[in-house]
Amino acid sequence: MSQPDGHQPERRRLNRRSSDRRASNQHASSTPEGYFDVTAIGEGQLRLSVPAGKRLEQASQFDVNVSGTEGNVTGLLSRLGWSCGLVTGLPDSPLGQRVKNEYQLTGLDLSAVHWSDCHRLATYYVEYAVPPRSTQVYYDRADTCFTNLTVDDIAWGYLLDTRLLHLSGLTLALSPSIKTIFVEAIARAKDAGIPVSFDMNYRSKLWTPAEAAEAVKPIFNEVDILFCGRSDAKRMFDLDGPPKSIIDGLREISSARYIVTTLSHEGLIAWDGDYHCIPAKDVTILDRIGAGDAMVAGVLHGYLQDDFLKGLNYGVTCAAMALSQYGDQVVTHKNELEKLLTASPLDIER
Repeated sequence: MSQPDGHQPERRRLNRRSSDRRASNQHASSTPEGYFDVTAIGEGQLRLSVPAGKRLEQASQFDVNVSGTEGNVTGLLSRLGWSCGLVTGLPDSPLGQRVKNEYQLTGLDLSAVHWSDCHRLATYYVEYAVPPRSTQVYYDRADTCFTNLTVDDIAWGYLLDTRLLHLSGLTLALSPSIKTIFVEAIARAKDAGIPVSFDMNYRSKLWTPAEAAEAVKPIFNEVDILFCGRSDAKRMFDLDGPPKSIIDGLREISSARYIVTTLSHEGLIAWDGDYHCIPAKDVTILDRIGAGDAMVAGVLHGYLQDDFLKGLNYGVTCAAMALSQYGDQVVTHKNELEKLLTASPLDIER
């Protein structure tokens, strides 16, 4: 059921106020106070995959994981000790419960889910591969519970009771009604003085570079934290060349106070008034999917502590952890992340 405008759904999961969580991270914040530290709008879905060497057309069984870019980001932030809430739409069925149950294992609050009995759950299929073939992703997310959400279905009081709102360009592409919700969410957040984080997260199987560029340019002028990878900047805005010139190009088309550009295996470059280049961590890659979301969560982990530069180091570390784990979601905790910032890897820790 949808929540009326301004209604605050019950926070069944939270047992500490966000101010308590911030105190535990030992950093004050210059952002507006909120019940949550981060909220997001995004689609929860199931990922069905076959390992490298198997083909989907011959699959007799699948590995099943819960996925969704905003859920990946807020779920990891929840594991790191922040109070996070996700607004989404799910079917009132065992599959919808499967998504909810797994997200709640991270500590993520889902009390604002819009449950539906007339639409379906999004899924996508992954066929892992090694060279010369590349891993293939096939989406099945038309006419889902989430893509049919309207502005009236959103629990706005819940969504805006936060220090930071996080959104993704991938989700923006899913349906016209979701685009309308995004525009409304950004407008309401700006009116309330709530910073907005936006990850471009372009997907070629959802829209063209020209369509994406046209849709996000107005959004770029409203966000405070912008994540845009080097390949996305090239495809959508024809920004190329040295990393600093890409950042400068993004500065010209956005009003963001913080800009982060991923450079694939090279690491990332960021700007907050100064330029920062952070090399990638050495890693043995098991699963590439979800690494970008983990990087975003790591950067926001630092931002929420008022330490953007440390957040960049968190970001490359979280990305490395994502690459070294199966599934979209990174399973870790704050103490492990702090240790991995500087630790040398051991074969066995005894």
